[in-house]
Amino acid sequence: MRYKIWILLIFLALQGSPIVHGAVVELRAPGTEKTVDDRKFDYFFLEALRQKNSGNFTGAFLSLQHCLSIDSTSAVAHYEISNYYLYLKRADLVLDHLEKAVRYSNDNFDYKIALANVSRELGMNEEAAKAYEDLIRNHPDKPELNYYLSDIYAKKGEIEKAIQALDVLEENIGMNEALSIQKYRLYLAIEKQAEANNEIQKLVAKFPMESKYSIMMGDLYLEQNEPEKAYEYYQKAYQIDPGNPYYIVSMANYYEYIGDKEAARQQVNSALQNAKLDFETKLGILVRYVASLQRDKKGMEGLDALFKTLQEQHPQEMDLNMLYGNYLMTQGRVEDAKFQYQVVTEMAPSDEDAWKQLLAINLKENNMDECIRICQAAQMHFPDMPDFYFYEGVSYYQKKEYARALSIFQKGLTFVPEEDTDLLSDFYGQIGDLYFQMKEKDKAYASYDTALKYNAKNAGILNNYAYFLSLDKKDLDRAERMSAQCVLLQPDNSTFLDTYAWVFFVKGDYSMARFYLEGAISKGGAKSPEIIDHYGDALYMSGEKEKAVEQWKKALELGKDTEILRKKIADGVYYEETE
Repeated sequence: MRYKIWILLIFLALQGSPIVHGAVVELRAPGTEKTVDDRKFDYFFLEALRQKNSGNFTGAFLSLQHCLSIDSTSAVAHYEISNYYLYLKRADLVLDHLEKAVRYSNDNFDYKIALANVSRELGMNEEAAKAYEDLIRNHPDKPELNYYLSDIYAKKGEIEKAIQALDVLEENIGMNEALSIQKYRLYLAIEKQAEANNEIQKLVAKFPMESKYSIMMGDLYLEQNEPEKAYEYYQKAYQIDPGNPYYIVSMANYYEYIGDKEAARQQVNSALQNAKLDFETKLGILVRYVASLQRDKKGMEGLDALFKTLQEQHPQEMDLNMLYGNYLMTQGRVEDAKFQYQVVTEMAPSDEDAWKQLLAINLKENNMDECIRICQAAQMHFPDMPDFYFYEGVSYYQKKEYARALSIFQKGLTFVPEEDTDLLSDFYGQIGDLYFQMKEKDKAYASYDTALKYNAKNAGILNNYAYFLSLDKKDLDRAERMSAQCVLLQPDNSTFLDTYAWVFFVKGDYSMARFYLEGAISKGGAKSPEIIDHYGDALYMSGEKEKAVEQWKKALELGKDTEILRKKIADGVYYEETE
């Protein structure tokens, strides 16, 4: 996202570049006699602009590079080429070329503003502040620069200076909501509540027929525990525009504040039943009211009736079902939410979010058959979306239908964009797990290697790879390194700690194995039969045989019921697990 911002800034700056809409201006001072190199430079520079206009950005970039090989002091060439380095994600070179553009043409506003903007976006606050101060000093006719300077001051923690910069801007362009709101926030940051309130009161006075400012002032007083003043401003807003949805929500909040929950609900309900209000306005009122109640964590009990009131009026509006489903999820009413999402998938099957919400619920419930049904149904509407193939494959994996799962992952892999390296890594990681379960270890390790090429910090794959290597007693030093990386990435993950411990166990370092297993147990692994069983093994190999048997018995109680575990308990002896 940051690079997109830079690109926008540079393109805005280009509006003042030497070539505008194809009108060529002189690239050097009039009357200067052109040398052979000058003519070459002009040719390649104009060729770069032609290539850019025709969409051949690679050709334009190469032409600009050639221009700079002819004349390394050309400000315009440095300025133009900086734009292309944005696409290459080379922030260092963007800055380098813009700095040179400014150095070789110190009176050019466009070059300076581009450098200031990029410095600001990169978080180089000191450099950006100096650049904007210089621009404002030399260009008093451009007061808008004070907005960016204020932003920099705020980031530096110089709040008073940030406010002063906005005051200068306001003196030049007049009052507006954006400036007043920003000044309000800045005053709050330095705990000047009165000054903050004054900024909103100025809006009320400046725009007496705009109800939103009176509502805003009322909301502020309500937040400051002054309901009488809040009510006064709400009544001003009502006189201006009684149908303003923000007024309705604010009055509902007011009634909630003074403890009149029924009046609050009736306020919103009357708006929802108002035939003069369209659905979008009503939905907005309901969304804002739900958000305010959730923020304050009170008064939720009357919301079902409000949702049903609106659903009765607009049964075909699936956005309402989605909103209701999301609200029900926040209340832990999963079955009711599931019904709302199901309605959306049936009535508006192109709604991707509804399918994903249904899928997420069933994954959490470990209902693999329903997950498979959802994924297959969703694929009919989103045949190129890899996510539904991924989770269908996961579901078949959980059902131990490994061959079926493998074919689905391989099919889904064909729809993953090459630039989505994280998802590619996850796909190859799952394929590696499947190959290991299918006893094709070489293919499993090859898949893991591919997965890590796409994302070297994929903790789940590093963990599984390390664990399977330890089971295979193969390449244990590498397994230790990968497992250590997992623990560094997620030090509180009991599964990763267990894997790390088990690698040490296989290497014969039982004290380290015990240490990390105790860490895994303290991080939530006390209910994991696998971790407890491993802990018993480490205790046994450390010479504490009675304690080992206690842990093995605990693992059995927790649900691990294998022949090897029962034999360990019966004989009081450690036996190695076999595949």
